[in-house]
Amino acid sequence: MRAKALIRITFLGAFIAWLVLIFSDVTILFSDIRGLNPDIPLWLPRFMFDLYVLGLFIYYKFKIEKEEGLNFTDLLWRVFATGLVVTVVSLGLRLVLFLLGDTTLASNILFTDVVYHINLALFLGFLMAAFTSWKRLILYQKSKWLIRIWNVFEFTLLFALLYDSLNSGTNGTLSTIIALLLGGLGLVLTANMKWVAYLNFKQKWTSLLLLLLAFFYLGYFFYTTTRLADSIAIQSVSFLDFREHTFSLSIFAFVIVYSLFSFLVILFNLPTSSVFEQKLEEVVNFQRISRSIQTEQNEESVYNILLESSVSSVFADAAWLEIRSVSQEDRLFTYEITEPEARAIQDHVFNNKIKGALDQGADKTKNLSKHLGLLKGARFRSLLSFPIMVKGESIGTLAILKELPDGFNKEMTRVISTFANQAGISIENFRLLEEAFQNERYKEELKIAKTVQKSLLPEKLESNDDFEIAAFSQSADEVGGDYYDTIRINEHKVALIIADVSGKGTTAAFHMSQMKGIFHSLAQQELDPHEFMVRANQALVFCLERGSFISAIYFVVDSQKKEITYCRAGHCPVLYYRSALNKIEYLKDKGAALGMVKNKTYCNMIDVYRIDYKTDDVMVLYTDGITEANDAKGEEFGYDNLGHTILEVKDKGAKEIQEHLIAKLYEYSGTDDINDDFTTMIVRFK
Repeated sequence: MRAKALIRITFLGAFIAWLVLIFSDVTILFSDIRGLNPDIPLWLPRFMFDLYVLGLFIYYKFKIEKEEGLNFTDLLWRVFATGLVVTVVSLGLRLVLFLLGDTTLASNILFTDVVYHINLALFLGFLMAAFTSWKRLILYQKSKWLIRIWNVFEFTLLFALLYDSLNSGTNGTLSTIIALLLGGLGLVLTANMKWVAYLNFKQKWTSLLLLLLAFFYLGYFFYTTTRLADSIAIQSVSFLDFREHTFSLSIFAFVIVYSLFSFLVILFNLPTSSVFEQKLEEVVNFQRISRSIQTEQNEESVYNILLESSVSSVFADAAWLEIRSVSQEDRLFTYEITEPEARAIQDHVFNNKIKGALDQGADKTKNLSKHLGLLKGARFRSLLSFPIMVKGESIGTLAILKELPDGFNKEMTRVISTFANQAGISIENFRLLEEAFQNERYKEELKIAKTVQKSLLPEKLESNDDFEIAAFSQSADEVGGDYYDTIRINEHKVALIIADVSGKGTTAAFHMSQMKGIFHSLAQQELDPHEFMVRANQALVFCLERGSFISAIYFVVDSQKKEITYCRAGHCPVLYYRSALNKIEYLKDKGAALGMVKNKTYCNMIDVYRIDYKTDDVMVLYTDGITEANDAKGEEFGYDNLGHTILEVKDKGAKEIQEHLIAKLYEYSGTDDINDDFTTMIVRFK
C-alpha cells in the first residue's frame, strides 16, 4: 500500500512540476517577445524540469524496477505499451494542429511552446520508462562490479541534470567531460546482454518486433520535438530547449544505443535459438529422469519418462523400451509405435543377424538404413539402441527410431547414452527405495504383531496363600511363539500352562494365539490334564500346517490336596526343587507334542502324573531357548547350569529366582542378542 501511495504522489508531483514548467517557460517566452522583464526568475523552468525528471525517475523506479514477476518480454511489452500511449497522445495533438490549419492559434508561438512541452514531457516519459526497463535487463545477473558502474552512471546522470539546471547550453568544457563520461559508462553497460540467451525462439521474434516499434517511437518523438523546438527558436531563444541539456541527450543516446545493441544481439542469436532450446530441453528431461524416484509412484513411470525424454531430446519419431525379467515375462513399453511394429523390427534384426543393433552391450549409433528399408511396411529407417544397466547388469534395451535415414549423429548418441545411464541409476534407486519402504512396512507390521503377542501373555498371574508365580518372556525376533498363562478353575484349583510353538516369527505368534484360545476354553471346564491334552490336540491338528507342532505342559495345582497333576506334551522336562531333600530333579515324563499325531491314537501317547508339593519347593517351567542358549564358544547353557543357577537362589522368592536366572543367561551368552525365545515360569510354594 505504501508503494502504491508513493507512486501516486510522485506522479502527481511530476505532473505539478510540469504544469509549473509550462507556465514559467511560456511567461518568460512572452516577456522576451514583448521586450519586457519577466516577473519570474529565469532559472525556474530549468528547476521545474529537474523536478519533473526526478518525479518520473522515482515513479518508474517503483512502477517497473521494484515490481516482481516481470520477465524479459514483459519489460519490453511495458516499454512498447508506454511508447504506444504517449505516441497516440502526440498524434492526437498533431491531428489538432492539422485541423487548425493556418489559423492564428496554430501559428502562435506561445501555443507552439505549449505543444512542444507536451511532446517533450511525453518523450521524457517514454525515455525514463525505457531507461528503467533497460536497467533491469542489464542488472539481470548482478555483480559488485556491475552494480558499482551502474551507480556511477546514475549519479553522473543526476549531476548532469543538476548542471543543466544551473547552466544554459552544452558547449562548456565540463559539459563535454560529463557527456564523454556518460558515453563511456553507457557503452560498458550496454555490453551486458546476458538476458538474451534465455529467450526462446518465439520470444526473440517478439523482442525484435517490440524493439523495432521502440525505434519508431524514439525517431518519431525526436523528430517532433526537434521540429517544434526549431519553430520556436526562429522567433525567440528564451525557451527550454532539450537539445541544450546534457541529461536529455545522454538518456536519449543510452536508450537508443542499448535498443540497437539488443536488436542486433537478438538478431544474430536467432540461428542458435533451436540449439539452445534443445540443450535446455535436454537439461529439463535429465532432471525429470533424476527426480522421477521422488515424484513417481512406480517403476513403469520411470520407463515412460525415459521414453518421452529421449524422443523429445533428439527429435526422434518413436521409441520402445524392453525390460527383461527372470521371474516374469519380458515387458515392452512403447512411444509413438505399436507393439507389433516394435516386435517386427526386433525379429528383423535378429533373423538377419545384424550385429550390435539390439545387443545388450550395444552403445553405438546404428542407423541401419539399408537393413530397415528391407523390412516390409517399416516406416523407420534409423535405429539407435542402448542398454539399461542396473547394478552392473543389463535389465533392458532402449531403442530410439527415426523415419529418416542416417537420422542420428554423435551428439545425439551422447545425449541418449547419458539418459540411459541416468535412467539405470534412477531405476536402481527406485528399487532400493521400494525395498526400503517394504522393509519399513514389514517392521511396522512386526511392531503391531509384537504388540498383539504381548497382549496374549497375561499381565497378572494367579497366586494364593500356597504359592507365588513369576514369569518372563523374551522373543529372539520381533515376535515369537512361546506362551505361558494361568487361570483359576475353582476355589482350590489353578491351571498353569507353558508352550513352545515350532518356528519363529509371525506364524509362531499366530499359533500361539490359537493355543491361548484353546487353553482358556478348555481349562474352565475342569478337565483333567489328560483330557485337556487330547481335546487340545484335536483342535490343533486342523489348524497347524504340515510339519508344525506345539510342545506344552499343562498343570492343575490343587491347594486343598497339596497336589500337582500334570501332562507333558513333548515339552522340556520340568525342573523341580524339593526343599526337604535339598535336591533338584528333572521330571522327564513321556508325551508327544500337540499336532504331531493327527489321529485318535494320540490319547495313548500321553500320561498323567501327580506329585505332592511341600513348603519351599520350587518348580521351574521353561522353553528350550533357556537350556540351548550358547556362549561365545557355541556351548549350550544346559540342564546342569540351569540346576546350579536355581540352587544359588533356592531360598529367594519367585521374582528373585526369575531375575537371577535371566541375568545368568545373558551373562553366559555375553550379548543381548538371543538366538531363540527365552521364557520361564517360576512357581514357589510357600
